Amino acid sequence: MKTLRIAATLAGIVLLSDPPVRAEQLGGTVRCKGTRDCANAVVYIAAIPGKSFPPPRMPVAVDQKGLAFVPHVQPVLVGTTVDFLNSDPLLHNVFTSAACADKFNLGTWPPGEVRSYTFKRECVAPLLCNPHPEMLGYVVVVSTPYFAVTDKAGRWSIPEVPVGQYTLTVWHPRLKGTSRGINAPAEGPVDFEIAR
Repeated sequence: MKTLRIAATLAGIVLLSDPPVRAEQLGGTVRCKGTRDCANAVVYIAAIPGKSFPPPRMPVAVDQKGLAFVPHVQPVLVGTTVDFLNSDPLLHNVFTSAACADKFNLGTWPPGEVRSYTFKRECVAPLLCNPHPEMLGYVVVVSTPYFAVTDKAGRWSIPEVPVGQYTLTVWHPRLKGTSRGINAPAEGPVDFEIAR
């Protein structure tokens, strides 16, 4: 919330808002020991004491297509609604065993339909499908809107991070994550190495 300052002039009183907070881009690489493919790591700024962020008004989509969850990993802000689509020509189901996501089970539905769930707490929710046990995806629920998913080379970029001190965290579906303190703007890339 912006605070207002009052300035007196000869013409009367003028309300001045605080200057905009300067924002910078953070980026770097996550190196994954033991695997060449470092895609699907989530890099995010952890909860900031005293700050909360409103969830997006529009839902985020996760599709079931080609017997896979697309995207395989979807980070979202706490309070975000996720629409689960069925784009395959067969029945699908979405459920999770994660208590932090209320162990939801959205039932089974035919092609072309959508079911939704709102993620209310920080969480890593594995997504599963009863008719197709080989299907696996993840929704990673975080407390800030500052997050990114790595590409196959492990590269990531988070735009418009306000200048400040933060804890930057890495989560990966198969490797052990890590966290470290950073200053934004960072001088050069912020790199991580993770392993089993």
